[in-house]
Amino acid sequence: MIRHCVFIHFKPTISAAYKAELFNEIDALKDRLAGMLAVHIGVNVSPEAGMDKGFSDGFIVDFADSFSRDAYLEDKEHKETGARLVAAAEGGVKGILVYDLETGDR
Repeated sequence: MIRHCVFIHFKPTISAAYKAELFNEIDALKDRLAGMLAVHIGVNVSPEAGMDKGFSDGFIVDFADSFSRDAYLEDKEHKETGARLVAAAEGGVKGILVYDLETGDR
């Protein structure tokens, strides 16, 4: 299994409603992309002050395997939402951190 973690440092002008819209678009992809098992969305709740480096919002997608993850990365709707996320992030691409973890779970 691949756990695709995406953390975003949003521009301060981005509303909670717009963030929710973007995250809902990511979540909706699981209804049509095979191997996209689960989407977890939320804000950082860590008590370790300052450790988030401004990446206070994010989502994690669980994929059955790397092939499912790669299909998601190439998906047209994912790319459109991804471009909107980049535009909403502080500093563009610099405001987004992606980390994929292979868990070994099935």
